[in-house]
Amino acid sequence: MSQGVAITGIGIISAIGNNVAENYASLISGKIGISKITQIETVHKNEIMVGEIAAQNDTLEKLLNLDADAYSRTPMIGIIAAQEAIANAKISNINDCTTGLISGTTVGGMDKTEQYFYDFYENDLHWNHITGLGAGDTTKKIANFIGLKESFVTTISTACSSAANAIMLGARMIKSGQLDRVIVGGTDAMSKFTLNGFKTLMIQSDTFNAPFDENRKGLNLGEAAAYLVLESDKIIARDNKKVLAYVKGYGNSNDAYHQTASSEQGDGAVLAMEKALNVAGLSPDAIDYVNAHGTATPNNDLSEGRALLRVFGANVPEFSSTKAFTGHTLAAAGGVEAVYSVLALQNNIIYPNLNFKTPMKEFDLCPETNLKQKELKTVLSNSFGFGGNCSTVIFSKEA
Repeated sequence: MSQGVAITGIGIISAIGNNVAENYASLISGKIGISKITQIETVHKNEIMVGEIAAQNDTLEKLLNLDADAYSRTPMIGIIAAQEAIANAKISNINDCTTGLISGTTVGGMDKTEQYFYDFYENDLHWNHITGLGAGDTTKKIANFIGLKESFVTTISTACSSAANAIMLGARMIKSGQLDRVIVGGTDAMSKFTLNGFKTLMIQSDTFNAPFDENRKGLNLGEAAAYLVLESDKIIARDNKKVLAYVKGYGNSNDAYHQTASSEQGDGAVLAMEKALNVAGLSPDAIDYVNAHGTATPNNDLSEGRALLRVFGANVPEFSSTKAFTGHTLAAAGGVEAVYSVLALQNNIIYPNLNFKTPMKEFDLCPETNLKQKELKTVLSNSFGFGGNCSTVIFSKEA
């Protein structure tokens, strides 16, 4: 049986809270973060709904003691979540062992680059937002801010599975002895680029998203950052650390079906879930709850539903999507839902799949629609990205 990797800290900022406690309070009280667009000037502001973090950039700058306009929004929210995870893990010296940072993002510094796009032709005043555009620069800024030195720092950008793949790579590096500790997760802020891109794909909703509902209209984009601290047995023993949960299994696949659509039969999702179960040494009936990808798009929910039936047969465990709370946070989604999975294990809670009313005609599957108390030992979390990149992570109370 595969040994798990210990999770000792979690941190998050999203549309439903500025930290872990606020996010959990929203999840169990049914407080959602979906609203009309308020922080970006766009012609689509009255056509779609999103999940925005309440704090504006100037508030984040003051909170982090940054010069005005020094960083884009993506690294700022990433720093906030990473700092919380580190504090939660009670780490006083981030460099007291071989420590890494693996962060997922899709937009990087896009929000600032597009803000000053026309100015770049005229002067170099905002040139820091040209050099800060790339995904890797966001990760570098987070690493520098938290004080990582002589460490392994890298970025993963596999669309909506980015943070899940960051968790997977981090767990593998802990297991192989390449790292003693690694901060893993992702961060993505709202930008016109993503709003316009998803609008072009015609998969954004003008109302609250309804995962797995027959009448679903599409997703609500969201912004968030979420990180976990993973540590080796050696560090757990050395520091007598409290373990929140374990990364028990993981799997990644690519069905190469389409640039933006998943296989209608869920081929990539099936492979990812089966690989994760195999790494964990678990049978499907050992899974107590599935935190589904559940984007509320016609394609994803059909694909994921069929995949769940192929993997679990007639015994699909309780499942729900939490994207009706936060919106789809793109590269951060796997990190957000990993934090929620850990909280589910700690509190023996299954979250409600909000806005569900009518089962899909293609199969007889209904998500959990009420907050439910249940003894949980394992939670399976799905994250599926454009380009067919599908990832599954299994979290457990036991190694």
